[in-house]
Amino acid sequence: MNTQLLLLVLFDGIAYGALVFLVAVGLTLVFGVMRILNVAHGSFYALGAYAAVSLAAWLATRGMPGWLALPVYLVTAVVIGVVVGGLMERFLLRRIYDNEQALQLLVTFAIFMILENLQRVIWGVQPYFYSGPLQALGNVSVGGVTYTAYQTLFLPAIALCVLLGLRFFLRHTLAGSVIVAVTEDREAAMAVGINARRAFLVTFVIGATLAALGGALASPTTSVLPGIGPDMIVLSFAVAATAGLGQIEGAALAALFIGLGRSFAVFYAPEFEVVMPYLIMVLVLLVRPEGLFGRTAARKI
Repeated sequence: MNTQLLLLVLFDGIAYGALVFLVAVGLTLVFGVMRILNVAHGSFYALGAYAAVSLAAWLATRGMPGWLALPVYLVTAVVIGVVVGGLMERFLLRRIYDNEQALQLLVTFAIFMILENLQRVIWGVQPYFYSGPLQALGNVSVGGVTYTAYQTLFLPAIALCVLLGLRFFLRHTLAGSVIVAVTEDREAAMAVGINARRAFLVTFVIGATLAALGGALASPTTSVLPGIGPDMIVLSFAVAATAGLGQIEGAALAALFIGLGRSFAVFYAPEFEVVMPYLIMVLVLLVRPEGLFGRTAARKI
């Protein structure tokens, strides 16, 4: 096996896995706390990508250097998470928390369809692309392989910061402890005075922000066009199922496995590129139906 080609496969797989992790960890966090599989999660990814590339390209025409797009991406993701995610949780999801999961899936799917059509109304169907941050950060050479620093260093660093930040937030802050308490036993938490609705709102906003951030950070590496939302939500479900629903650390490992598996397929067996993430998921679930890090739990009746 060619060493340089192997390095290229690793770089590509890690960068892709980092982007998938940012979206999938938001999905698994929302499910872990709220027990809702949010089909509309992919729409936050698409909105983040569209808004980020549009705003960054517009600012670039007014003389903004490429590297300044990075804080623009962060601000864009936070705004989408707080505004769109906050409104969705407050006025729609809050009404269906105690309903059957089938109804929750239908409602979030309806929101997904609305947001998908809204994207077409605002941005049309033409592709958008702005590579300013990619060019501004330059390239790095490892073992004779030249790859963009944005994908080799920046994206994995952001994914690692998100993972460590979530771990610290949930284990060492008051707000995180409240969310964990609501996750473990909602009724008992409410009985001691914890505002479960506020915990749900904060959780959903964080999840939506992470999905939008994933879309924003993906925009310099690919064309932004209709269909990126559905593709990402299916992939995120695969990561969450492979890890075990609600498992944050597991989502990181599963995203890395799926990213590397896809990358190996792209370079060595292109005909398996599309199915590789789901093949990995199926193989894992055949051995561990609850996922890599999932655990069987008793159901309250």
